[in-house]
Amino acid sequence: MKINIAIIGCGSIGEKRFKNLNKNFNVVACSDKELSNISFLKKKNKILKTNNWKKIFQIENLEAVIISTYHSSLSEILHYSVKNKINSFVEKPAGTDPKLLKKILKLNRSKKTKIRIGFNHRFHPSILKAANIIKNGYLGKIMYIRSIYGHGGRKNYDKEWRFNKKLSGGGELIDKGSHLIDLCHFFLGDLKIVASDLNTFFWNTKLEDNCFLILKNSESCKAFLHSSCTEWKNKFIFEIFCKYGKIEINGLGRSYGIEKLTLYKMKKKMGKPNSKEWIYKNDNSWKIEMDEFYKDIKFNRKPNPGLNEAIKNLKIIKQIYNSN
Repeated sequence: MKINIAIIGCGSIGEKRFKNLNKNFNVVACSDKELSNISFLKKKNKILKTNNWKKIFQIENLEAVIISTYHSSLSEILHYSVKNKINSFVEKPAGTDPKLLKKILKLNRSKKTKIRIGFNHRFHPSILKAANIIKNGYLGKIMYIRSIYGHGGRKNYDKEWRFNKKLSGGGELIDKGSHLIDLCHFFLGDLKIVASDLNTFFWNTKLEDNCFLILKNSESCKAFLHSSCTEWKNKFIFEIFCKYGKIEINGLGRSYGIEKLTLYKMKKKMGKPNSKEWIYKNDNSWKIEMDEFYKDIKFNRKPNPGLNEAIKNLKIIKQIYNSN
């Protein structure tokens, strides 16, 4: 079963999505405001290249799209895609306003398209391993989660699109913070805000370059989260503390360091815990996501994470921005 797919937004993420499509996808078109961004397709002469994304939906037999634009246009393009009964893979956070996503969700009840949200971190090997450990009950019930996700930006980082509110919808909270919130939804279920603090410490911007969050689920299991672009040395740490031990995840590959999961299991008499390490030198999360999108369409199944997960994520983000 071949699926005709188009890519809207061909920056670094759009290109990465293209390179991780399996052979069952047939790329028929690419769109970007800057046609030079589609240079990775120069050998694909039969593929439509356009700077007007609406032309994509005029293609006969189009079945799916990947939407990897600025945050500000994700919901608009997704809405257009659903109206045209096209299946959609949308980069996180799928927009900037949960109300717009709710309207799309309502519309899709009649259109019945598949909508998968690109919360890529769920599919990192260490996160998948952690989910399996938690599921088998080896460490008992989760008590709380603690996580840091930070980098140091680069020269003139404050002038890039991520610090342009019209394009991004906010600063660190909606950027890397949305990944952390989603991971906590993944492990803890629905969450409420306990406390939040947004700060601009370094970059010349009105948007936050650091966000600090405390969230909790219905059983009062808490998540302590810090997202930052003043970390200076790129860092990703995700720790899950359970009744009988903990899981510690360090690194995401590349500049964040080799991805590693360490399992600590408490002994009956306490003291120094037993430990075991898993090191992941290859990140196939991007490929897994695109394979999952293919299965959503082929087997007519409900995508996860889907639109409901994106709405929950953006509701928290919106509430925090409103309160700050």
